Amino acid sequence: MYIEKNFGFWNVIKFTGRHILWLTIWATAVTCLYELTHWTWLAVPWLPISVIGTAVAFYIGFKNNQAYDRLWEARKIWGAIVNSSRAWGSTVLAFTGNYFREKRLTDIELQQLRQRLIYRHIGWLYALRNQLLIPTTWEHINQGRHVAKQAQKRQEEFGTGLYKDTVTEVELKNFLPAGEYDRLINYKNTATQIINEQSIELAQIKDENTIDDFRHMELQSILNDFYIHQGKCERIKKFPLPRQYGSTSIIFIGIFILLLPFGMANEFHKLNESLVWLAIPFTVLVAWVYLMMELVGDYSENPFEGLGNDIPMLSLCRVIEIDLREMLGETDLPPNIEPINGVLM
Repeated sequence: MYIEKNFGFWNVIKFTGRHILWLTIWATAVTCLYELTHWTWLAVPWLPISVIGTAVAFYIGFKNNQAYDRLWEARKIWGAIVNSSRAWGSTVLAFTGNYFREKRLTDIELQQLRQRLIYRHIGWLYALRNQLLIPTTWEHINQGRHVAKQAQKRQEEFGTGLYKDTVTEVELKNFLPAGEYDRLINYKNTATQIINEQSIELAQIKDENTIDDFRHMELQSILNDFYIHQGKCERIKKFPLPRQYGSTSIIFIGIFILLLPFGMANEFHKLNESLVWLAIPFTVLVAWVYLMMELVGDYSENPFEGLGNDIPMLSLCRVIEIDLREMLGETDLPPNIEPINGVLM
């Protein structure tokens, strides 16, 4: 997630500079052909171009609204994960104890139980984040050679590559009980199985009368909320913005840009023959605006792609981890995730 107030000039150039180059070449070629050959039949009336441009603008606006909805829904889901996680930590601490046991647990045993339930949940957070970052077939990193190369470069400069984190490979082992990591990491959906492990342990401590039926149901209800949050994230991750909307807009923009310099050259020629060369910068400017609108939506529709527009899952995981470990009374805590180059992941 880009957190600076403004998306700076040089960032815009990095994002769209290559498009400005070919737009300039195309606008210059058409304008030169029109002016130097005096082929007036190349002129295209402005009315059909403006109609196409208006239609394309409406279409891109619709697509960008849908892309933003996906992004904002993902952020709301992770906000709910933060709230439910805090509820899990406080409820585990309040509900587990010797209230119903005949053979009392020692303070150390009770602390170990609480830590196990809370640490396993922290493991679930990082496992879920890792699963959501696995690329799908429609994401940029899996597209054609040039698109994939650009996406990989953007990941390194404005995405997950800035952090070089190895949470799943290294830190996850610290949050799962001994022996669980090697077993759970081999499942196709590790996050789902971690919650299932939580449910199994809740049933065990209920049988041991560490919690009663009511407390068991309340804790299980929170686990069910985690399943709901995970399912919502997976719905966004595994169901793309319908491709008839996601891919046809670039075709419409291509048609518009193809026709644009023919209309621009004609309009400036009508004003004054010496002004025809102004068609080049104005063509580039108008075409660039349309391309920017398309690219903003295109790179916002997948909020779990590992790019700068993503939900800052790593930061949210760390915030939750710190909160829960402080509930346990720990003081040796990791630092908050800080933004790098204006990007918080």
